[in-house]
Amino acid sequence: MSIVAEENAVIEKTKELCAEIVADPAFTKLFASVETFLGDDAARLQYQSVHEKGEELHHKQHAGVELGSSEIREFEVARETLMDNPVARDFISAQRELENLQKEISKYVSATLELGRVPTEDDLMASGGCCGGNSGGGGCCN
Repeated sequence: MSIVAEENAVIEKTKELCAEIVADPAFTKLFASVETFLGDDAARLQYQSVHEKGEELHHKQHAGVELGSSEIREFEVARETLMDNPVARDFISAQRELENLQKEISKYVSATLELGRVPTEDDLMASGGCCGGNSGGGGCCN
């Protein structure tokens, strides 16, 4: 029998965890911010534009191209304008919070699979996260 079989207790508990997450008022608020952003074409286009410009500057810098002060300032102004948009600002904040939640849950599950038991806070601190740390788990995850 597979540990990931549909009727397995692990899958049932995972579904219960998912139900707890979506029932949490903080999650509901974060999810609403994401939905509001996705429904706002202007905010999405503004975000996409700033994101693409940031990636372009990052690639230039990584390639050893010196960035001009005008293009840096142009990006900073665009980013500041984006952050002045409450829909985009709330989306970015929600996105960070949701990513943090996902990382925290993954940290517990990964440590459980590595240790063969429920990790303690000390285990989580000693492991250095998903990159192996003192537990020798090996390569980083992203």
